[in-house]
Parts: sequence; C-alpha cells; structure tokens
Amino acid sequence: MPMQARGRITHGKNAALAAAVVSLGLGAALPAVADSTVTAGQVVQALEDSFGAHHGERRNHIKGTCARGEFVGNPEIARYSRSALFTGKPVPVVARFSVAGGNPNAPDTAKSPRGMALEFRLPQGHLQHMTMINTPVFGAASPKTFFDLTVATRPDPKTGKPDPEKVKAFQASHPDNREQAQFLETHNPPVSYANSSYFGIHTFKFISQDNKTTLVRWQFVPQDGEKRLSSEEMKTAGPNFLQPALIRRTQQGPVRWDMVVAIGEPSDPQDNPTLAWPATRQKIKAGVLTINAAMPQKGAECEPINYDPLVMSDGIAPTNDPVLLFRSPSYAVSAGKHLSGQ
Repeated sequence: MPMQARGRITHGKNAALAAAVVSLGLGAALPAVADSTVTAGQVVQALEDSFGAHHGERRNHIKGTCARGEFVGNPEIARYSRSALFTGKPVPVVARFSVAGGNPNAPDTAKSPRGMALEFRLPQGHLQHMTMINTPVFGAASPKTFFDLTVATRPDPKTGKPDPEKVKAFQASHPDNREQAQFLETHNPPVSYANSSYFGIHTFKFISQDNKTTLVRWQFVPQDGEKRLSSEEMKTAGPNFLQPALIRRTQQGPVRWDMVVAIGEPSDPQDNPTLAWPATRQKIKAGVLTINAAMPQKGAECEPINYDPLVMSDGIAPTNDPVLLFRSPSYAVSAGKHLSGQ
C-alpha cells in the first residue's frame, strides 16, 4: 500500500513539514480520490474563509490538547491483523484531543464533534495513526458534502452567524449529513475528553499473516464511562473546561479506553462513513489505551504531528471510502500551512 511508506517516526518541526510535503504527493503516491469535484486546497480554503487563517495553526480541529501514554494490544487480534499493534507489548502513544472547526476560541459547550488523534510509535520506527471523532457516523458521504457544509455554515459578516436559509437549503439537498447532525443535536458535549467514546467512523481492513482480509470498524470506549453535560451545566460550564479537566484527571491517575473492534460482514457498508453498521456485529476487545499525562498543545509533542489517518502499519489498510482517502491530501495542505507558519 503506497501510504505505508510514510509510516516512519519523524521528530521536530522540519521533519514534520517534510512529512507533510510527502503527503502532498511530492515524495509518495497517494491513493485515487473518488470525488474529483472538489480539491483538498478548496476545502482548506473554505475552512479559512469560514474561520479565518490562523497563522502557524491547523485549519480544522484547531483547538486542542496534547497527551501521552501507551497502548497494549490484545494478542488474540493477531488472527485478524499482523500489525505490530497487537503483540501484547506496550506501544508509546502521542495523542491529541480537540474541538472540531477552525475557531481557536470555539466554546467547549459547542454541539460539534470532539476529536481523539493517536500516533502509535511501533518498533523499527514504524507508525500507526488513528484519527477519530465522538460521533458514531460522519456528516458527509463525499468530500463535496463537507465542502458544501463549510460554505453553508459560514458566518454572515453582518450577524456573525450562519445564514439560516443557506443552512436550510444545505440540509434539504444533502441527506447524507442528517444522521450526524441529529446525533449532535440530541447529545450534549462530554464533561471531559476522558468521558467520551471516539469512533474511527470509516471501515478499515485487517490483514492477517496469511493475507486474509477482515473488514473492521473501531471505537475507543472510556473506562471512566460516558458522561455528558446536562442542560443546566451547558449554561454554566464556561468556554474552556475540557483541557483543564483532562489535565486534572491525568494528575489523579491513568485514564483508559478499551479499543473495541466490530467485525464486518460482506453486506456492511464499506465506503460510506455516514452509515452505521448493525449493532449485532461481533465485537472484540482489541486492546487498552492508557493516557498518563495531558498538557497544553503549544510546544508539546503532539503540536507538529499531522495525524494523517492513512499512515498505517503493515496489517491494517484502508477501504475505498472517498472521505477517508480525501482526508490525507487535505490534512497535508493544512499541515503544510501550519508547520510553515502560514
């Protein structure tokens, strides 16, 4: 798989920028992107038009918190995947938790996705990335829907808020956004990053030692339990509680999530992240993520990392999901600007 050539550890801003350049296709081939109606550059520009261009920062999920810890995989998963993630030995992890969007001052009470991005540092310098959000499905079946959503929700200069008519027109013409939008509307944000599940949203392939392929979707389930703000807490929580809550929680002791893998069947959707799999699918505990420390992202280890979800270890591979394949070049455009100070 072409993207696996990029799964190597890099350190420092210059190395991370070099990795972003490679992601842009100057050093390695990218998979074909199924949606040619919008480019990665156009999506990043749309984010800048909506949120502004904050120099030296990410263009999406800009507000975040760094963390570090380890992952111990379940060796029983080796029958599905030959990835070094599942040897049972501890793997160092550099994590980043975030709030969706390009507004660095977005309130932590916003009814938008929360993110968990993980860089697993495997033996011999190999990497595995997992870049997840806390909604079970994504809000776009194609990159064009995400682009149209960003344009439709752009704040009106006069009001500072999206034009309701444009949002209504978008909703009417993009049914693939409906499930995630309804989930966000009916579920308040978590009280802490530590009290939220995070979903891979896409279908991936596990590849065994004998090259057998198994379709999977993964989820990280908090051992602290799911806890959401009440309606009253939404009014009083304040705009910046998530980072200090996570830092305090890690000071009290390790925070853990169970990695749970759903085993797919041939009838399950592979290339559409807006469609959930049946709840009856077999689920296997694939390992435990432990976060030992959290800290502000400025100058911390996670800050320069481009959490490209197509950075994968041998034994894990992407499907032809157009959104998954599009994330790599769009992340690279964002990372190039972020790391070059643009």
